[in-house]
Amino acid sequence: MLDASLRQMSDAIVQAHAAAFADFPAQPAPPWGGDHGAVYRAALQACSSLGFIAVDAHCLAGAWQARADRTGRFDATAWPDAPEDFGLQPRPHAHPFAACPGALGLYAVLPDAQWVGRMARAGVPTVQLRFKSDDAAAVAREVRAAVQAVQGTDALLFINDHWQAAMDAGAYGVHLGQEDLDALAPGALATLRGTGMRLGVSTHGYAEMVRADAAAPSYIAMGAVFPTTLKKMATVPQGLARLAGYARLLRGYPQVAIGGIGAEQFPAVRATGVGSIAVVRAIVNADDPEAAARRLMDSLNA
Repeated sequence: MLDASLRQMSDAIVQAHAAAFADFPAQPAPPWGGDHGAVYRAALQACSSLGFIAVDAHCLAGAWQARADRTGRFDATAWPDAPEDFGLQPRPHAHPFAACPGALGLYAVLPDAQWVGRMARAGVPTVQLRFKSDDAAAVAREVRAAVQAVQGTDALLFINDHWQAAMDAGAYGVHLGQEDLDALAPGALATLRGTGMRLGVSTHGYAEMVRADAAAPSYIAMGAVFPTTLKKMATVPQGLARLAGYARLLRGYPQVAIGGIGAEQFPAVRATGVGSIAVVRAIVNADDPEAAARRLMDSLNA
């Protein structure tokens, strides 16, 4: 239970930010454990009330406490977004992955090499091969075909998940989820970094962003922004208010917004400060995918 002074701080945070996070149901406040300060405990309760799951509520509470310690004051109205308050690495990173463009533009996530080549020739600046198969030989063939498909175009090709095949084929980069990072053998991340390949990492909240930052990737993807039927998500849709907070925190990284984003949402997503938007259905389900890609690129660049 919070005493009166902590309850007052917690209520002040909720009142200041309830409108932004109105779409999220309150979560049970996790035990704080350890020797945490008053601001931490108040913010943990408040962030849980605002709908953040336990790991993200703890992450935010730590940032709120760190900012109070750093500035000497508690400010309920300012949402924490300073990288140092979340423990992100100081810049420049000591061991970063190779850099990619700060704004990756339209980012098309595609099911096979034929689609990759088609969108690369249509002028889409960033393409990802998301090829699902347990057949290692089939994966290797498809990755090589995708690398060949973008040759002669300006498209940057990322390979989802299959990092060894991507490395063998000389792909521009690889994209990994949190589970993929966890599954890497010791030294694999350093091996990838040493090839000069770019690395993108998926995140679904504050705690995963802190974990992604530890790898010093080339870009960070944030989602799912809106509901999506393409894959089962462990977290609820993040929405625009959370996305804007994520973009402020990760302002030192190229950022990609992903998940359920259609053409009608492009202006609102772009307004959060994110420099790239990833799409799947908006292209592969379109009657004229090339025309759809052109419209999406025009909208993103407007």
